[in-house]
Amino acid sequence: MNHNSPSYTIQEHGCRDCGACEMSVAQQAFVDREIRRHRQVTICRLMLLVLLLALWELAADMHWIDSFIFSSPTMIAKCLFNMTKDGSLFLHTGVTLLETLISFAVCTFFGLACALLLWSSKSVAQILEPFLVLLNSLPKSALAPLLIVWLGNNMRTIVVAAVSVAVFGSILTLYTGFSQMDTEKITLIYSLGGKRKDVLLKVLLPGSLPLVISNMKVNIGLCLVGVIIGDGVRIGAKILLAHQTDPGLNINKLHQVWSVFLNPSCTF
Repeated sequence: MNHNSPSYTIQEHGCRDCGACEMSVAQQAFVDREIRRHRQVTICRLMLLVLLLALWELAADMHWIDSFIFSSPTMIAKCLFNMTKDGSLFLHTGVTLLETLISFAVCTFFGLACALLLWSSKSVAQILEPFLVLLNSLPKSALAPLLIVWLGNNMRTIVVAAVSVAVFGSILTLYTGFSQMDTEKITLIYSLGGKRKDVLLKVLLPGSLPLVISNMKVNIGLCLVGVIIGDGVRIGAKILLAHQTDPGLNINKLHQVWSVFLNPSCTF
């Protein structure tokens, strides 16, 4: 058959068009399946959340759990509604944001400075690295009550608690990244008569910029977690102390603690 004949060309194009149609249909079927799967996953998540909240509320209403300790979804919702109504929620949001930003700035600056110190002195790094690993492995939530006792019930304590959550891991991460910097570039700087300052400014910091930015992204989340932990412990300590002093006082106030954990902007 002559491949240049019009009939062959039309037939060939027809086959190609059919193949394109079949590919399009297959792709559309795949997209439809993914949409249905995503919708089913979303519905299952919502149903599971509603079920857990309903069981929590039922357990509190039926006195299967102590509502003073565990609170209930309706009590937490009322607390958040009242705080929104009187405007205190927005005030607490600002306080939480301020504490998080301060702790983030301190953690970023202190972590970078300590990592540079360890990189600049191998002896200092060998001395301090075991202690940093030990401090990083400590449960930070257990330190929060001690920090309140040591530093008092104030914003400074919350900032220190937030910094303690992130700073030691930040130092170790940055120091490890600095230690793995390209040695050939460093050797080239020294061979051209450069100093350690030139290595720092022209190789280490520019080459570690992605690492520093990635570390900052992790730190902002950890600082927020630290603020929430500190505020939760602080509020819980105040309420439990008041309850022990006068059992009839603040008997239904522990839902404020749950509000802190369920809504990070609620600090008191």
